[in-house]
This record gives sequence, C-alpha cells and structure tokens, in this order.
Amino acid sequence: MPLYESVFIVRQDLSKQDVTRLVDSFSTIISQNDGRVVKSEYWGLRNLAYRINKNKKGHYAMIAADAPAAAIAEMERNMRINEEVMRTLTIRVDEISEQPSAIISNRGGDESEESSQDAAA
Repeated sequence: MPLYESVFIVRQDLSKQDVTRLVDSFSTIISQNDGRVVKSEYWGLRNLAYRINKNKKGHYAMIAADAPAAAIAEMERNMRINEEVMRTLTIRVDEISEQPSAIISNRGGDESEESSQDAAA
C-alpha cells in the first residue's frame, strides 16, 4: 500500500489531551479502512507564520500511515469537517522513517525534560 504523511494544525485553545484524542480518532478512521498507522507525533504548541481564524498559535500533529487512498480521503474529509482543525497537509512518501522527525529532534532539551518529569512522577 502507499505511504502517506499528514500534518495538521489544531486550534490553540485545546489541551494536549484533546489533540491526542483527535489524533486517535483520525488513526481509527485509517484502521477502519484497512490502513495502518506507522507512527504519530505531537509537535506541540507553536507560533504560526500568519494568523489563521484569529489564532496566532496552533497545536501541530503528524500521522504517518500505510493505507489505501480511500482511507486517506476519508481521514481528510473528517479533518475538513472538524472545526478544531485549522489546516492540513497530506503527502505521499516513498518511505517512512522509524526515527523521530526533524521537528522532534530539534527540540532536544524540551523532550528530555518532559521525559525526566514523567519518570519522577
């Protein structure tokens, strides 16, 4: 099956748990349509280059999937319907890297601090 990467931006007033629920719901759509989610990443709350619907920031998330085109089309349709999703971009790729994306790798210090706080709790 073809491989896809989909990045989407969610409104800034949602919590990280709400964004995780959205990612899970989109992953479920892919799974129900004979696809498989290879990896998903939460990139955090980031500044936007320009305002989108009066928002200066947005939660970024990425889903990498091995799925038929129909599954991706259904996921994109649900993203367009969902009012929390401000922008989305899905591309077909030749391969999906098992390593963290460049966005996650560049955060470096932030990620390790979160991991150590989670371990201490």
